[in-house]
Amino acid sequence: MNRLRAQSWLFAGTVLLAMLLQLMPLPAPLLQIKPYWLALVLIYWAIETPDRVGLGFAFLLGLAGDVLAGQLLGEHALRLTVLAFIVLRFRARLRFFPVWQQTLAVFALLLNDRIVVMMVRGFSGEAMPPAAFWLSPPVGAALWPFVFILLDDLRARLRGREA
Repeated sequence: MNRLRAQSWLFAGTVLLAMLLQLMPLPAPLLQIKPYWLALVLIYWAIETPDRVGLGFAFLLGLAGDVLAGQLLGEHALRLTVLAFIVLRFRARLRFFPVWQQTLAVFALLLNDRIVVMMVRGFSGEAMPPAAFWLSPPVGAALWPFVFILLDDLRARLRGREA
């Protein structure tokens, strides 16, 4: 299998895995701390391969997330588009941060995502979320180093195997 095809399979596989993890059922107490897997994978690919991940891809991925989750159509699309815009705008800086600084940046991005969620749900007339609503960004930020290192290692193995 050539290198481009292997990287395409890795890209598609990680996006599909993120969608499946997003749909994974959890007990009610753990639902509030479930990380936003689509965002973590989108952030990684936007940093590493911005030619594959653009605003259009983020929007389509968000629409797929909306359909799969059965939520307000366009909520995930808006969230991921805003996220992709910020990451692509600051990609040159984020790419060269050490992992601990990237973790802080991902935490800020996930907090921004929660603010966007509150705005969308507020405009749709939903009540304010409970305090546990804010637990997901720290969990996602804590998982970022593992996601980054795992995906980076898989990409490096693909490059090494083809060399």
